[in-house]
Amino acid sequence: MFENLTKRLESAFKNLRGQGRLTEKNMKDGLQEIRLALLEADVNYKVVKKFIGDVQEKALGQEVLDSVHPGQQVVKIVHDELVRIMGQKNEGLIRAGAPPTIIMMVGLQGQGKTTTAGKLALMLKKKGQKPLLVGADVYRPAAIKQLEVVAKQAGVESFSLGEHANPVDTCLMARGEAHMRGCDVIILDTAGRLHVDDAMMAEVRQIAQQVKPHEILFVANAMTGQDAVKSAKQFHDVLPLTGVILTQMDGDARGGAAISLIEVTGCPIKFVGTGEKLDALDAFHPHRMAEQILGMGDIVSLVERAQEVVDRDQAEKFQQKVRKGDMNLEDFLAQMQQVKKLGPMGEMLKKIPGMGSLMPESDMDGAEKELKRTEAIIYSMTFEERRKPKLINGSRRRRIAAGSGTSIQDVNALLKDFEKMKDMMKRMMKGAKGRGPKGPMMPRGRLTSPF
Repeated sequence: MFENLTKRLESAFKNLRGQGRLTEKNMKDGLQEIRLALLEADVNYKVVKKFIGDVQEKALGQEVLDSVHPGQQVVKIVHDELVRIMGQKNEGLIRAGAPPTIIMMVGLQGQGKTTTAGKLALMLKKKGQKPLLVGADVYRPAAIKQLEVVAKQAGVESFSLGEHANPVDTCLMARGEAHMRGCDVIILDTAGRLHVDDAMMAEVRQIAQQVKPHEILFVANAMTGQDAVKSAKQFHDVLPLTGVILTQMDGDARGGAAISLIEVTGCPIKFVGTGEKLDALDAFHPHRMAEQILGMGDIVSLVERAQEVVDRDQAEKFQQKVRKGDMNLEDFLAQMQQVKKLGPMGEMLKKIPGMGSLMPESDMDGAEKELKRTEAIIYSMTFEERRKPKLINGSRRRRIAAGSGTSIQDVNALLKDFEKMKDMMKRMMKGAKGRGPKGPMMPRGRLTSPF
């Protein structure tokens, strides 16, 4: 996410190092690089022009603080401006005074609207609400069937009058259906088109006028850049949009849509899709996004994700075993499964402040491969060998290496690193006097990991 923009901005900030004061002369080249970085990231040119002007106005003539070089001061100014144009704070969902809250999903076809409706339903379900997914797309083949499948995967209720029903009638009847089923949130999955047309706009406008949803969320693919911004503006000119959900943010190396959208349309970004799985939907936080763009990581999101997916009981049992020195490879494998729930290793490492600049992309990819290789080696062991690694003699090591597609040296290295990690963690837990880490842990060395 924002990979290209982050690298270009880092290059721009380097040019400002070593200066004693921010002047118009030494800012010129740096601002030019920032301008080019934003334009290459597909940020709207009007937004770029205003952004550069605001940064220049705030930066010029500022005294350099003790122990802070101009590059760092410009980073702070750029960070604050990014936060400002992306909306200052997270805008939560509007709630109805009395349930059900009605959320209407709109957008062009192929932007991930139906899947995003399921992701939103799952998110609300985890917060203790009972959503009803409503299939109102009667034009796209199998759209209603897809919605039913997504609802089943998310473990939520779904409703539709079928492929030949009037979409407005379907949405109107959903309120009564929600009351009967005890649902307190209705999510309307409306039809999209390949492009904005009068028929689509007339239909969604009619649904909005008659159903009176509390939220009208525009779903757009972040990877389409300024096309997403343009479509959002076209919808907002016709419908009173209350927010935007950007899908495929994990694949957007540019970031132009996220940076431009609020400034151009006036609509807040409420959520971002960060993967294909149904739980890959996050609230949009401008401060955190700005820090990721500037290569500062996003440790808060990483911690929140860990709190969601880590089995605390299992983590507590693991700590007790570590403290007693009873940890074995079966326990270690269980911890690996916990770590994998957090997402790809490379994405996790990027969220740790400073890790992006310390570790090249190839090293992050290597960490992911190392995790898979370690997993393959352990899976090639018998249950008894995992519980008692000291049983693994020469012949067993040859069998494990052959079964995992690795070498005997790889198996030897894993066993050696495991024993080192076991001793290190035991000493660490004793030193902490019971205040050990509360999440999954992984060894260092060949098995590089932040945990």
